[in-house]
Amino acid sequence: MAVVELKPWNISIGAGQPLAVIAGLNVLESLDLALSVGRELQGICADLGLPYVFKASFDKANRSSIRSYRGPGLKDGLAMLAEVKTQLNVPIATDLHEAGQAEAVAAVADLVQIPAFLCRQTDLIVATARATAAAGGVLHVKKAQFIAPWDCKNIIDKAREAAPDVPIILCERGSSFGYNNLVVDMLGIGEMQRLGVPVTIDATHAVQLPGADPRTAGASTGGRREGVPVIARAAIAAGADGVFLEFHPDPDKALCDGPSCLPLDGARELLATLKALHQVVQA
Repeated sequence: MAVVELKPWNISIGAGQPLAVIAGLNVLESLDLALSVGRELQGICADLGLPYVFKASFDKANRSSIRSYRGPGLKDGLAMLAEVKTQLNVPIATDLHEAGQAEAVAAVADLVQIPAFLCRQTDLIVATARATAAAGGVLHVKKAQFIAPWDCKNIIDKAREAAPDVPIILCERGSSFGYNNLVVDMLGIGEMQRLGVPVTIDATHAVQLPGADPRTAGASTGGRREGVPVIARAAIAAGADGVFLEFHPDPDKALCDGPSCLPLDGARELLATLKALHQVVQA
């Protein structure tokens, strides 16, 4: 059973460790909003005794429509994340989309994330693994919707070939199930852990309905917000080591993936429940 460390933050994620919480915004909308959401989640996790990593994307490069909001971009987005890190004194998680972004992102983010759609892109995996290892961070790889849990071994092998000592966490986020739908195979969590890495659950994106938002006639991704707690609870019961969640003060006004986003005022109750479940499973 594996454990990885965010050494500068005294955070351990994996077997026998407290439930890790990677949570924040889907995409950066403003610095003020990022600080407000991060401060609220940080306080909740401190009260519950849970390790916390703030998450937000600087660019959503895979939006359904070219007209959709993508975020502030690499330069301005990383500056925002660096400010959140400094002001709140929290580790940062964010994703990247191109190999050329790896060094800049790894210089700011403690948890560098490979998006699910891109987890088989060899050049991206290699560049990100090397940059993350050099910066002393952790590589967080989302399992693609189109591969089996055990096939994540190839992703790990690529990363370790490039950077033998890079710490790796895999993330379950559902598998394609016909058109415009995802399902989560909870048995996959254990399968990925058997590859020798901790596993998190992205309960937010697991309830997406890709390309099926009725509000935009399919020009954006729909979702089933009410299913996020269900997926999160089930995954923790199945043994997940951490949870990945996205919140917003007003999800219906979120600039990206609002239908899958949870209201911030429900974070405390959900995280308290997940902590209790995690403790039962560990016991």
